[in-house]
Amino acid sequence: MITAPQLRAARALLGIDQRRLAELSGLSVPTIQRMEASEWMIRGNVDSLMKLIAALEAAGIELIGEGATSQAGGRGVRLKVGFNPARISGADDAETGSGESLP
Repeated sequence: MITAPQLRAARALLGIDQRRLAELSGLSVPTIQRMEASEWMIRGNVDSLMKLIAALEAAGIELIGEGATSQAGGRGVRLKVGFNPARISGADDAETGSGESLP
């Protein structure tokens, strides 16, 4: 599977916009937008997900799953275990009332 943050990061690493990814994958721009707007795991039909993953891999992206190692080498990014994206966006503050902020 691929997560929405992985998709956005992959597109950023490639330096392409949603329109170009749509062209490469054979999907529509609204489909790419919906996928990227997902909270975490991308939801969609299997055919669309397979087209997306195939296009990213053909463009040079290696998707690394939780706990997996990269076999191909090269540069990349990975989230640390236990990372909470809401902490960065500020959404977590409303739930916890902590008012914690990042430096």
